Amino acid sequence: MAYDPALDGRLPETSVLDRRRPRFALAALLYFLSASTTSLAQEAWPGLSESQDPALQYQLETEIASLGLSAIVHDQRLAVALVDITDPHHPRFAAVNPDLGIYAASLPKIAILLGVFQKAADEGRTVDRDTISLCRAMIRESSNPAATELLNEIGFEYLADLLQSQRYGLYDEYHDGGLWVGKAYASTQAWKRDPVNDLSHGATVFQVARFYYLLETGRLVSPEASAKMKTILGKPALHHKFVQGLLANRPGSRIYRKSGTWKEWHSDSAIVERDGRRYIAVALAQSRNGGSMMSRIIVALDDIVFAAPRLAGSPTEFANN
Repeated sequence: MAYDPALDGRLPETSVLDRRRPRFALAALLYFLSASTTSLAQEAWPGLSESQDPALQYQLETEIASLGLSAIVHDQRLAVALVDITDPHHPRFAAVNPDLGIYAASLPKIAILLGVFQKAADEGRTVDRDTISLCRAMIRESSNPAATELLNEIGFEYLADLLQSQRYGLYDEYHDGGLWVGKAYASTQAWKRDPVNDLSHGATVFQVARFYYLLETGRLVSPEASAKMKTILGKPALHHKFVQGLLANRPGSRIYRKSGTWKEWHSDSAIVERDGRRYIAVALAQSRNGGSMMSRIIVALDDIVFAAPRLAGSPTEFANN
């Protein structure tokens, strides 16, 4: 049974941002009745579903409209999520099309990164230098050979089980899917496509945002492993999309990031830090102009975060980059 561990065993709030299917609500209730010690250990952290911020939502929708992107959102060809984590104990979440499954190209390589560190922890060993080098190439340069080698080492079935596990719930068949890696990053047949959306490399902005929030709060494998994975996500070698927009318009930003591109599908995701503020940004798009669109979106999201009060938390190419 899949569930959202970021909810800490609590039932999600009902809202326009997060319309859970009835069967997901039942699954969440069943989990609540059998909560494990793992969920109890996470009680200090709220779930993104219960951190929806009406003011942030209004700002996001206003910026999307000002960028002329309302139509592509309505057509379900663009999804965006923003999480202000300046105060990580009180995240502020907003999104458009949060549960829309979109082909995400290389972005789901972040799931392989998690798989590498989790399997090492399962086997009681550390991740060796050669594997770290492969992880850096997979994330920073988006190396397909590195991603395929790592995926073959950890195994497709292991990774699928991990993403659907009660611990992480990063892929949830009761909630429109999520992060999925069902094919090597090579010219081979798919192992297994996303059961909900029939995608070989899929994502929703909600689950990608959750990945980064779990990472930032030290809940991916362990605090030490989370810190190492975040370091690997830093220093992106590909200066386009989010990175291009921030470098050109918001110098001084520290960016921990993974993007993806294949034909008309574009994706980007990042933790951005600057001047004492932190936020998670995720965008998935099906558009020929997706690359330039991402550069404009990240500047708009940055403006939203820096327009907020200082104290957050009050309610108010084959996949080769």
